[in-house]
Amino acid sequence: MVLASKEVVTVALLCCVWYVVSSGSNVVGKTLLNQFPYPMTVTMVQLLSIAVYSGPFFNLWGVRRFVDISWPYYFKLIVPLALGKFIGSVFTHVSLWKVPVSYTHTVKATMPLFSVVLSRIILGEKQCLKVYLSLVPIIAGVAIASFTEISFDAIGLMSALAATLQHTLQNIFSKKVLHDTGIHHLRLLHVLGRLALMMFLPVWLYFDFWHLMTVSNFNMNNESYKVIGLLFTDGILSWLQNILAFSVMSMVTSLTYAVASSSKRIFVVAASLFVIGNPVTINNVCGMAMALFGVIAYNKAKYDARRSDQKRVILPMTYQHTNNSTFWQNGNISSTHINGNKSLFI
Repeated sequence: MVLASKEVVTVALLCCVWYVVSSGSNVVGKTLLNQFPYPMTVTMVQLLSIAVYSGPFFNLWGVRRFVDISWPYYFKLIVPLALGKFIGSVFTHVSLWKVPVSYTHTVKATMPLFSVVLSRIILGEKQCLKVYLSLVPIIAGVAIASFTEISFDAIGLMSALAATLQHTLQNIFSKKVLHDTGIHHLRLLHVLGRLALMMFLPVWLYFDFWHLMTVSNFNMNNESYKVIGLLFTDGILSWLQNILAFSVMSMVTSLTYAVASSSKRIFVVAASLFVIGNPVTINNVCGMAMALFGVIAYNKAKYDARRSDQKRVILPMTYQHTNNSTFWQNGNISSTHINGNKSLFI
């Protein structure tokens, strides 16, 4: 009981720090992209931060070493996860560049919709009616927020949706890798960060590197130093946010993680509106609130469905060879007569 209480306190503290760091990362990222409109370079710095800082820090922290992963499994799951990591990061930064932070995270509230669809396609999993109904305010809220967004941009909307799709897939398959391999969650973050960096490097060189060299012409001024400072800060905050997210993910169930992530989204939206102060309308705020309410309703419906499954009673099983049957009930075995009929109760 004491251990369970300590774990709850630990998760709660991690979530609080995660919310603050994530809000700071989004605000710094938006400020940076307003002055430095190169989302691929911002992604490159974040991946570089994960690759460079993780190794020494995790070794000092005593995080256990890598586990052996077979090459077929590596190419089947690890490589696609790394590919998805940098693609999702690029789309997130494009969205932050094009639209306000509050709108990006309102659109990302559609994650439950993607979860339901992907679970149906990949796992063949059906949901109860309450879960499907909870998706209605999410879709309606995002639609209202989109129609009333003052700074609406189609590229920003599509990028946010693409990033949400990727993050949904990453949550599903990261939990699978952690379960299948027994790898430490922080080592998995390090592996994905390094691999994503190597895969993304040629893309960044092609799209941003030479253009940056041409534009900057190696002229450094106060504005350049400010951008470098923001890039460094954004890289640190992104690295810390990834550590906190992977830590929470490893300690709780997928449903609890979804609830925590939804709460974080509310915190980020509120913080961005307060700090950045981007203009919003009443209808826009109502759309955001409706979408976030839908996320809460979805998590409640999923929780109720899981509790219902856990309470489902499995009736005793009866098996009979001839006229005598062995009957199992509540752990007791007795011989009984069932009129020569075989019966199975489930």
